[in-house]
Amino acid sequence: MNENSLDPSQPCREPTREELTRRLFLGKISLGLAGVGAAIVTLPVIGFIFAPLFRREPGVWRTVGAAGDFKIGETSAVVFLDASPLPWAGMTAKTAAWLRRTSDQEFIAFAINCSHLGCPVRWQPSARLFMCPCHGGVYYEDGSVAAGPPPSPLARYPVRVQGGKVQIQTRPIEIQRA
Repeated sequence: MNENSLDPSQPCREPTREELTRRLFLGKISLGLAGVGAAIVTLPVIGFIFAPLFRREPGVWRTVGAAGDFKIGETSAVVFLDASPLPWAGMTAKTAAWLRRTSDQEFIAFAINCSHLGCPVRWQPSARLFMCPCHGGVYYEDGSVAAGPPPSPLARYPVRVQGGKVQIQTRPIEIQRA
C-alpha cells in the first residue's frame, strides 16, 4: 500500500491480485482459528452433559463395622470410601450413610445427602426424623419425605451381613433437581 491509500481525497481503487490473495488467506486462517477455538470450548461442555449417560459405576461392597457394634432400633452414621475414589481424592473419597439395625440380621442404610440439593441430613433421635439444614427438608425414619422441598425419599444403599460384618454396597447417588 502506498502512503496516499489512507487519504480520503484519493479515489477508491480496486485491490491488487496480491492484496486479494493475502486477504483471502488471512480470512481463511481466521475462520480456521475461530473453529478450533469454538471446538476447544464446546467439546468439554458436550462431554460434561452426556458423560453421565454412558458412565455407570459398579457398586462396591464396603465393610462399615461388626454387626454387634450396632444396637437394634438405633440409627448411626457410618463412614466408608466412595464407590469410585480417584487416586488424588484424599479425604474427599470418603462418604457416609445413616445405618439402622432393624433386627438381628437386617439393616437399612440411607444416603446422608438430601434428595433436594444434596446437603447432608442429620438424624434427630428424639424426634425420630432426618433433618436437612439447607432448605428445611424433613424425612421420616423410613426415609420418606415428611416436609419441605425434597422431591423424593432419601436414597437407600443395599446392605448385607457377611461373616458378622455389615457391608454397604456403594454407588454414586444421583441428586434430583426440583
